[in-house]
Amino acid sequence: MNQLSKIIAATFVKCTGYTYSNMARLFIRLFVGVMFMQFGIRHLVSYDTIVNTFPTVFGWSSQTCLILMILIEIVCSLFIMVGFLTRFAVIPPIISMIAAEYYIINRLIPQASVWGLDSTDPGYLPIMFIGIYLYMLLAGPGKISLDYFISIFLISRDGKDEQEELEEV
Repeated sequence: MNQLSKIIAATFVKCTGYTYSNMARLFIRLFVGVMFMQFGIRHLVSYDTIVNTFPTVFGWSSQTCLILMILIEIVCSLFIMVGFLTRFAVIPPIISMIAAEYYIINRLIPQASVWGLDSTDPGYLPIMFIGIYLYMLLAGPGKISLDYFISIFLISRDGKDEQEELEEV
């Protein structure tokens, strides 16, 4: 019994005490980047079909809004996946997902309806993306990112110490 409790205690400590936060941030960046980019690719492929029915904002035309959305979905996803200007790159997708959720909730998109919490339809997909992007905005890109490597370069170029400049990366 004593040996079993030692194994359980060691397993518990290993599972909770060791964190892989940089690897986790890389995973979430890659995951959400690929998931969001597939919307941009779908919009790009079916551009001719949806260009005239795409929702509009700020009085812009459907074509302008669709092109802007495709750029947000593809360019911001690429930036997020490689970790380049990550905290800035999540802002346009957050805004676009807020607009998408607004259109879904207010039934401004004809084929959309408001889904209940027990539904399996993707009505809360924009909210999920908003949550992930807010997490990334708060947590940052981590050490496995272009942002980190550029920061290291800039810090070393100025002759400063990495530990002092980047405390909790």
